[in-house]
Amino acid sequence: MAMNMGNSANAQARPLLRGVVTAVLILGTVAGCGRIGESRLNPFNWFGRSVSASTIAPEGGYVEQDEDLRGLMDQVTDLSIERTPGGAIIRATGLPPEQGYYDGELVSLSKGDAVNGVLEYQFRVRPPLRATRVSTMPSREVIVAVFVTNQVLADTREIRVVAARNSRTTRR
Repeated sequence: MAMNMGNSANAQARPLLRGVVTAVLILGTVAGCGRIGESRLNPFNWFGRSVSASTIAPEGGYVEQDEDLRGLMDQVTDLSIERTPGGAIIRATGLPPEQGYYDGELVSLSKGDAVNGVLEYQFRVRPPLRATRVSTMPSREVIVAVFVTNQVLADTREIRVVAARNSRTTRR
C-alpha cells in the first residue's frame, strides 16, 4: 500500500514539475528577446527605418506618350469575324516582309467605336531587332485579334483593317 502512495505522489508531482520547467523556459525566452531584438539575427532589424530621398523623376513628371511607335504591317492577308457570346472577335493575319516581326495589335484610332458605321483598325507590329531571313510565307505570318462588344457591333456596318500596302474589309 505504501508503494501505491509513493507512485501517486510522484505522478502528481510530474505535471507540477512540467509546468515549472515550461514557465522557466518561457521566461528565459522572453528575457532573451531584448538581446535578440537588437541582434542582427532578427529579420526585423535587417533594414532601418525609411527616410525621405530625392527622386530621379524629371521636374513636372514624365511625359505620357500617346504615339504608337510600332509600324504598320506590310500586308493584311486574311480578316475574319468570329461571333462569341456578348460580341465578336476580329481576327487578322498579316504578312511582314521578313521573319521576326512581333508585338502585333489591332489599334483603333476611334477608341473602338464605329465612325459612320465603319469600325477601322490599323495593324501595328514591331520589326525584328536585327536583319532576319525572308523564308516562307507561313513562317512570317503574324495573327492578331481584338474583342468587340455587341453594343459596338450594333452601330457597325463595315469592319476595316489597314496595313501599309493594302487593307481588308468585311461588311454585313
